[in-house]
Amino acid sequence: MFKPKKSVILAAMLAGVISMGTFSDASAAPMNSVTSTTMKNSSIKNLRDDTRVFKVDKSIQTKFVTFRNRYGIDVAGHLYLPKNFDANKKYAAIVVSGPFGAVKEQSSGLYAQEFAKAGFVAVAFDPSFTGESGGTVRDVASPDIFTEDYSAAVDFVGSLAYVDRERIGAMGICGLSGMAVTAAINDVRIKAVATSAMYDMVDSIRNHYQGDYYTPAQREAVKEYLADMRWKEAALGKTLPGYHEVPVVNGKAIGTDGKMFPPALPADVDSVTKEFFAYYRGRAFHPRAINSNSIWSSTTPYGFFNFPLDVHVDELSPRPIMLITGDKAHSKYHSDNLYAQASSPKEIIVVPGATHTDLYDNFDKIPFDRLNKFFKDNLK
Repeated sequence: MFKPKKSVILAAMLAGVISMGTFSDASAAPMNSVTSTTMKNSSIKNLRDDTRVFKVDKSIQTKFVTFRNRYGIDVAGHLYLPKNFDANKKYAAIVVSGPFGAVKEQSSGLYAQEFAKAGFVAVAFDPSFTGESGGTVRDVASPDIFTEDYSAAVDFVGSLAYVDRERIGAMGICGLSGMAVTAAINDVRIKAVATSAMYDMVDSIRNHYQGDYYTPAQREAVKEYLADMRWKEAALGKTLPGYHEVPVVNGKAIGTDGKMFPPALPADVDSVTKEFFAYYRGRAFHPRAINSNSIWSSTTPYGFFNFPLDVHVDELSPRPIMLITGDKAHSKYHSDNLYAQASSPKEIIVVPGATHTDLYDNFDKIPFDRLNKFFKDNLK
């Protein structure tokens, strides 16, 4: 059931990408030099059935990869190799994921392709339980496991003979930003971290937009709703759909009909919901993306109620952080808050005229030149 007056709350955690393209797997190096990895339980294969929703650069070799995280879940990703790739060289690498509820064929793939064009090896991956990644339960989110997925991606790229282990960075988009930063705080193999259109998912799920929606009574109503959903799921032996940010109407938490968005939006819907709808149900629709075609599991909020992200960001220093946001992005306060908490070296870029989803796929708004320079300067 769709509640337009609360839709800005429902929309606050979404994410996505751009126009259709085609793929050509041109070989710039012998196959065994590209597909060789020393990481156990990993694989590199030709990319087939390409469903990326952004304009694909045919000069960039792209492979389908899998690698296992420390929970035994196989994570799926796309490996992007630089132009004029030379397997005898040592490259810096960047691991990328996000937005929350998106897949690697959307925004993270676009960013990874741009990094490859700038000379980096890059991996865009689907977090556990989503997209083509493993996990018996589907469409469930975990701040801990999603953070671990970043470290597993570092395991993978660091096992490639053509990647310099001392020159690995991480990039988080929207709701995966907090996981990228949290991974970087404790995984010192990550030498630099950047975020774009950041959402702190713990803050957003537990407190809602700028903390002004959940009163203590409303939060207790959500806890009662989650408890009821756990009883139902225990009895059924399967997960049920639910909002990751549970709406509270007249003091009662409400459920869902199983989709993030209705087939069409009401005429009076708020601008933020329109923005996300245009991305996920419009220009960047992908059938495997939760935000495009389904919804999170009903008990997903538990992990975010239980565990914080980013709390030790001061420990990241002297490794650098860059945060990118837009002056018209409703999510800007997340970047502002993290920037205030972080120690130097740190940098924040506020893009004039940019909305939240502009930073998913709008080449006129995403400052790739400054982002590439940040990683080149710090992954020397």
